[in-house]
Amino acid sequence: MLSARESEGSQFGVAADLDNVNDNIGKRLDETLRQRRHAKDGDYNIEVLLGVDDSVVRFHGKEHVQNYLLTLMNIVNEIYHDKSLGAHVNVVLVRMIMLGYAKSISLIERGNPSRSLENVCRWANSQQKANPNHSEHHDHAIFLTRQDFGPAGMQGYAPVTGMCHPVRSCTLNHEDGFSSAFVVAHETGHVLGMEHDGQGNRCGDETSMGSVMAPLVQAAFHRFHWSRCSGQELKRYLHSYDCLLDDPFEHDWPKLPELPGINYSMDEQCRFDFGVGYKMCTAFRTFDPCKQLWCSHPDNPFFCKTKKGPPLDGTECGPGKWCYQGHCLWKTSEQLRLDGNWGSWSKLGSCSRTCGSGVRFRTRQCNNPVPANGGQDCPGVNYEYQLCNKEDCPRRFEDFRAQQCQQRNSYYEYQRTKHHWLPYEHPDSIKRCHLYCQSKEMGGVVYMKQLVHDGTRCSYKDPYSICVRGECVKVGCDKEIGSNKVDDKCGVCGGDNSHCRTVKGTFTRTPKKSGYLKMFDIPSGSRHVFIQEDEVSPHILAVKNQATGHYILNGKGDKSKTKVFIELGIEWAYTLEDDIETLHTDGPLHDPVVVLIIPRNNSTKSTLTYNYIIHEDSLPTISNNNVLQEDVHAFEWALKSWSQCSKPCDGGFQYTKYGCRRKTDNKMVHRNYCDADKKPKSIRRMCNLQECTLPVWTAEEWEHCTKSCGSSGYQIRTVRCVQMLTDGRNRSVHSKYCTGEHLENRQACNRKPCPAQWKTGPWLECSVTCGEGIEQRQVRCRPSDQCDGEKPEATRVCKRPPCGDGPCVRDKSIFCQMEVLARYCSIPGYNKLCCESCSKRSSTLPPPFFAGAAEMEDAMAEADHEMTPTHQPDSTSRSRGPQANRLARAKNNKPSAVTPGRGKTKGVNSSQKKTPAAGRPYRVEASHNQLHLIQSNPIAISNSSTATHSSDRAAKTPERHAAL
Repeated sequence: MLSARESEGSQFGVAADLDNVNDNIGKRLDETLRQRRHAKDGDYNIEVLLGVDDSVVRFHGKEHVQNYLLTLMNIVNEIYHDKSLGAHVNVVLVRMIMLGYAKSISLIERGNPSRSLENVCRWANSQQKANPNHSEHHDHAIFLTRQDFGPAGMQGYAPVTGMCHPVRSCTLNHEDGFSSAFVVAHETGHVLGMEHDGQGNRCGDETSMGSVMAPLVQAAFHRFHWSRCSGQELKRYLHSYDCLLDDPFEHDWPKLPELPGINYSMDEQCRFDFGVGYKMCTAFRTFDPCKQLWCSHPDNPFFCKTKKGPPLDGTECGPGKWCYQGHCLWKTSEQLRLDGNWGSWSKLGSCSRTCGSGVRFRTRQCNNPVPANGGQDCPGVNYEYQLCNKEDCPRRFEDFRAQQCQQRNSYYEYQRTKHHWLPYEHPDSIKRCHLYCQSKEMGGVVYMKQLVHDGTRCSYKDPYSICVRGECVKVGCDKEIGSNKVDDKCGVCGGDNSHCRTVKGTFTRTPKKSGYLKMFDIPSGSRHVFIQEDEVSPHILAVKNQATGHYILNGKGDKSKTKVFIELGIEWAYTLEDDIETLHTDGPLHDPVVVLIIPRNNSTKSTLTYNYIIHEDSLPTISNNNVLQEDVHAFEWALKSWSQCSKPCDGGFQYTKYGCRRKTDNKMVHRNYCDADKKPKSIRRMCNLQECTLPVWTAEEWEHCTKSCGSSGYQIRTVRCVQMLTDGRNRSVHSKYCTGEHLENRQACNRKPCPAQWKTGPWLECSVTCGEGIEQRQVRCRPSDQCDGEKPEATRVCKRPPCGDGPCVRDKSIFCQMEVLARYCSIPGYNKLCCESCSKRSSTLPPPFFAGAAEMEDAMAEADHEMTPTHQPDSTSRSRGPQANRLARAKNNKPSAVTPGRGKTKGVNSSQKKTPAAGRPYRVEASHNQLHLIQSNPIAISNSSTATHSSDRAAKTPERHAAL
């Protein structure tokens, strides 16, 4: 699977002062010691920027293009994991950029591959992250387009040996289906230094076997390998590509199924290969739909095309069956089990609040695919959220929970009576995100049977944490989810109370008349407010909001009992004990309040003591109060710590780090409190004087064997070159530092014969097109002839619709009389077109579906081979990608196509009397009740050392390029 960097490291640089130098030394050491995450020693990681132009995005659709591209890059990664390469190369996707229309057409110049590649490479370099430790810093750029950037049939273009170069480590690739993965792997191979097989080397004999670097790529999903020359050429240059030596970081790409075809039907793969409207060809039944993917368009269903490759492994080929390595196989119960996977994220929704910190969501569904047959559900959550509109509301503070309760005043009845509903915080923390309201008239608490709105504060004791879908989410004073930052005593986020001031006083008044008597004001922003009567008094304490005039305690002459209540968006605690009143709140006050008394005896004085904490910036607004001005804090520079040693061993240096300390409590505070001119000079000392230990090979436990029996089982283990550090930690170093024999990381296991089992193939087509016939399948005992149990049936009766067609009158094509086409009489569609000729030959031809199963397989294989055009070298034209069949051109310059014939034909390429164009390959096309012979032009093989190979090519560039 793909992997990517997960975080951004530190960049070492020259600092202005010694403290910064010390910090950077520590960061550099941390960077040196960072642990490998996924890469094994000896692995090379090509960290890729994938650029995709607008033509690709529009073709696949914005909702589906990312998963398609991830699948494509996974296939590229698996191609480089093939053991024939002889090196451990990982293709690591670190970034994906989808371009808009205007940018796309500015990069690709039709018919000018050299200029197009130059534009793409420059664009990729402009996207490079300056910091090499950035999670999106790339080593190589891969650009995909569906635009034609070169002559007809050109599939790829790349500089040779350009890897790690700022503007030459890039490839330009034509995307037309999953087989494009071989084009991408081929072009990236050129950038790594590989040449075409058979051109300048002796590996031409491997091209027909599916070598990736063949001039004409014939590799397919079930048959590909790297030639011995590719491996040798890679090793020649690989050690010089330093950018491939760093470890990859994790990246949060969507998880994909192990077999890529699970998510893509044959119809979808046909659309990718040949364009909109193409689906799996159903004109003629094939023995095994997984052997080759044949496609046709509904406008001409008998005109079938193929890229001569199978569908992806995992593609459904029948109920309970899927394709695997070119064969349609039954799924086992474990394989039928389909684990769910997440679809793409939706766009972020609207914010739940317009101000004061709301929440917005994005969601995803477990439908890619939906879990089936006992498969596991998708792990994790189906939604994500983020804070939004964090700024404070510009108008007067409003309690969001209180608003939700007030909305029920007009309609919600309790005990058959309407109430004025006040906010209520449930004492059980689990229920604080459920809406509870308290009746102002009766004091009763009622559950409103719903959750509070997203963005509502969980508790009046915490002004920042909020409710999200019924759960309390911790939010710091910096308004970041999960933050542990808190306000100090006067509301400074992350502060140390150094800006806080305590205001304390005692106020005495004797009432002279009835009515409310003002005592003093408490300003907005005050915290930890405490008000208390000094002595027993008959008067009643009252408090009102100065901004609105609304009484929050003992309005209208009321006399409250001890209670905890919510007002002004904060929690208050009022106690009446032994006729002495006390009022307390942690605040902060969003509006100023007025403290009053309600006289009960005009001759008795009332004395109130108060104190609160406020920020020093608010002191000028306070009058007639006693401010406790603490002594000015004295600060001093103190040794804080030593920097990390610059070396883990063999002697390094470390430096003193000084911090600012408050003398009164020895607490470290911000450096701005200390005089910078009095800061001591840093002291340097030696550290880690012990000798470095020699790195040694270490091995982890062997993993489980890949097979339980047979001749191909193996198991692997991780082998690393490790150096022991003095603190007991280990660090992975490059394998070149380890001496001695490299430990084995792979060994054979469970190499024993598997028990014999009956193996059955798919049922072949019925021997008749109407009426009653017979169908057969292959039944074999594998791996020996000693199977237990009854042999499954190999023949059964099949029934087709009654034969109602009239008698055959005549052939519907002049080509029906060609003897070379007699083998197609076994195909129902052809038999109907050429009924007269086929009936004449029926006495001499063997029954088409009664031959032995092994002979059928051989015939199928030979038919596939013989229907492939013979390609001769031509230095003036381009080599083609895996789309060889589709890109072959006829004289009328239209794409050639074939019908998926089966059975063996002799002399197709040699008969000069029977074929319209002797000496050249041809193909058979059945279309609209007509037969056509289409002559195929040879597909030429390109020269790997130049950008273009035709006589009319553009001016050559100094660098070497390779075209495909």
